[in-house]
Amino acid sequence: MGKRVLLGMLTPSSNTVLEPMTAAILSGTPDITAHFGRFRVTEISLSDAALGQFDMEPLLQASRLLADAKVGVIAWNGTSGGWLGFDADRRLCQAITEETGAAATTSTLALADAFDAVGARKYGLVTPYLDDVQERVIATYESEGYSCIAERHLNDRGNFSFSEVTEETIERMIREVAEDQPEAIAIYCTNLRGARVAARLEGEIGVPIIDSITVAVWKSLLLAGVEPSRIQGWGRLFGYAGAASKEVANG
Repeated sequence: MGKRVLLGMLTPSSNTVLEPMTAAILSGTPDITAHFGRFRVTEISLSDAALGQFDMEPLLQASRLLADAKVGVIAWNGTSGGWLGFDADRRLCQAITEETGAAATTSTLALADAFDAVGARKYGLVTPYLDDVQERVIATYESEGYSCIAERHLNDRGNFSFSEVTEETIERMIREVAEDQPEAIAIYCTNLRGARVAARLEGEIGVPIIDSITVAVWKSLLLAGVEPSRIQGWGRLFGYAGAASKEVANG
């Protein structure tokens, strides 16, 4: 084995999908491994208490511990930037790099990079979130130039419960938003079992289907200087080399 590639992932404490799915995506590349740091997240809503879960210090504390493992990249593998705004994630990435020296990204910023890479401005959105959270996510991406033309959500405050949504439910939601012919479809939540569904349906539906866990791995590989096409069987996104980074855009 040559030089190892160590990827750090910041993980919501109640998430049970992210770690095994990431390991599955990387299973064919034994020199690339993901390492996880948790901090407390138990509810996704716009209440003050729920928003406070994403204060920067707990994420930085988890990042410092990941830095002990000498990871080269640290990804906030969560979607809070969708309702807190891109600038919150940009500030977080800058702070992580300043604290640890590792390159940093988030699932939210990586999704925008993926939209750019595949040439999508009109997208469909699939999430488990509450009505007002979904509206905030759509508005956040709209402010960055990406228009949601179809959406489905489950109106659930989770977070643990998101992991119990079946692949059949996710597939139904994807098929429903696909009827409006978006240029790409986003499965936006790192505690949904969407990665396998996305890869399975892409050929049939005919547009990129971008899962939040998948896109965090894709962008982390790019930041680590690894060719994403080394990952096989997890969707067409890994055939793209990326676009201008949202971590530094307008920073």
